Amino acid sequence: MTGMSGPSLVIGFGDDVTKARLRAGDGHEADLRRLALRLRSGVQRSASTMDVDIDDLLTNLVALASWPERTSVSWDPQLAALATDSNADAQTVEARLASDPPPVEVSAHDIDLLTGPDWIGDLTPFQRRDIAKLLSLRHGANFSVPGAGKTRVALAVFQVLRQTKGIERVLIVGPKSCYEAWHEENAICFDTPLRVAVFSREEDPATEALIVNYERLAPAVNELGQWLAARPAMLVLDEAHRMKLGADGIYGSACLALGPRARHRLILTGTPAPNGARDLENLFGFVWPGHGRQKVLQAVAGGDLPKASRVLRPLFTRTTKAELGLTPPETKMVPVPMPPLHQEVYEALCGRFSARSLGAEEDFAALGKIVVYMLMAATSPALLSVGTTKYEPLAYQVPPLSVPPDTPLFKLMQDLPSYELSPKYQETLAIVAKNAADGRKTLVWSTFIRSLNTLQRLLSAFNPAMVHGGTEDREDQIRRFRNDPDCMVLLSNPATLGEGISLHHHCHDAVYVDRDFAAGRFLQSLDRIHRLGLPPETETRITVLVTESSIDEIVTARLGDKLEFMGRILDDPAVHELADLDEEPAVGGGLDQRDIQALLGHLRGRSS
Repeated sequence: MTGMSGPSLVIGFGDDVTKARLRAGDGHEADLRRLALRLRSGVQRSASTMDVDIDDLLTNLVALASWPERTSVSWDPQLAALATDSNADAQTVEARLASDPPPVEVSAHDIDLLTGPDWIGDLTPFQRRDIAKLLSLRHGANFSVPGAGKTRVALAVFQVLRQTKGIERVLIVGPKSCYEAWHEENAICFDTPLRVAVFSREEDPATEALIVNYERLAPAVNELGQWLAARPAMLVLDEAHRMKLGADGIYGSACLALGPRARHRLILTGTPAPNGARDLENLFGFVWPGHGRQKVLQAVAGGDLPKASRVLRPLFTRTTKAELGLTPPETKMVPVPMPPLHQEVYEALCGRFSARSLGAEEDFAALGKIVVYMLMAATSPALLSVGTTKYEPLAYQVPPLSVPPDTPLFKLMQDLPSYELSPKYQETLAIVAKNAADGRKTLVWSTFIRSLNTLQRLLSAFNPAMVHGGTEDREDQIRRFRNDPDCMVLLSNPATLGEGISLHHHCHDAVYVDRDFAAGRFLQSLDRIHRLGLPPETETRITVLVTESSIDEIVTARLGDKLEFMGRILDDPAVHELADLDEEPAVGGGLDQRDIQALLGHLRGRSS
């Protein structure tokens, strides 16, 4: 018999964060080949070495029962703990899914006792319910809507685990915009606040809560993994939809690498499936490696989403907008027509050329192949023209000039602001002016920085604040919008300000000049002004501008499909309703050029 001098099989981590590597001892090469046949993803690198997906290994631990010398199998300690956890999780999950209603291991009534005297944060009934459910599972997923207090719930879960399970520290991964909330909640919820630090190369060993943003995660995986493994730790992914690509994405790979190093894993996101079931698979695959993804696949396989929601409901907690007691927002879609030149340019971008486009067909066709350019063109084709700088605002002429005869269309596209005002900008101007007259501030969203800069110029009379990825004084801009009575507009893009910030105490109107295909960003951005803490009688108004017969209509349809899926899988009618916005006529649709000239003249007079 061989292999007595060492392990007959060594199981550890592979080079890829999602892989395990199995090395057979001398004389066990044939056993390894037989084992490979039982593991779907098994790939032999040599006669004695095989790589296999960690998920596949954890789902099929029973395959190792066929190994001839099970007592001499050596596991990497962290992978062994993950396998043990996964097996226990599978039993817990099966028990919860097989019971109706699922068993309750922790009662909401016991939360005060479990958190102990150092916890002083107030908890709502639905937060207590969510904490109890998360503690009843070995790992957790909180899909509550933004504004429901997921940060506070996570801190309470950590506090209970500190008191009862020996967890000593927590690593929080999230966008930079979440830092403020974690610091504020830490100060509010603990009599002796946790020692919190933002990740840096100079680690303080006394840190109890370490925060790192997703962008810094991949280069720091080894250091953060050591930090998690050094003492019993909890790992929290805030805005966890950021890792929805799983092993196929940079953020997802880094999170999957860190997961096994933590004793307890918790994900927080109000938008867990912005693009469908695959996102949900990757999130559950992080929380419960091996069995999480398998359960999602089984649940959604038949296409019956209400049934899938009932099946998966025991595995996550969600507080809905209805439970927050908020008045539903008034959401409407405003179709705006293209002016003649705008339409002629847009048609050329789509490959339908007029006489004026002759000679520039290739230029139009090249631009028309790029989706982001078409999204810009739906607002104003002039955004595609080259300015003095990349983000130079468009300079609109009021009143507009007459179109010179025989001018090539490509030239007219570059000079479009001289001849036509974008109907989306016209509508935004009208909405902001009306809101300001009523004493209401407006949050204006646009995907593109050049569009934001143009709006900043057009809305200058309302002293706009502006925040995008290149804004250096972000906090000052937000503070000005919140506190300056003359600052009636905040201009931003969902990619920058769509998460982690609360504006609901100061603003109740939002206008979407444009949207992209990211359903999660749309939902997250909506909740900047519609969240817990709003007085019950508050009227929240959301306006989405859609250029008729443009890519905007495709975006609206695709977002509708994605929101419908998410609403059904989460059993949340409020999300489902956003899939089909009511149409309303434009506020500025009745303005002619003289009206616009008079309005801009009046506003300029106010600002001078």
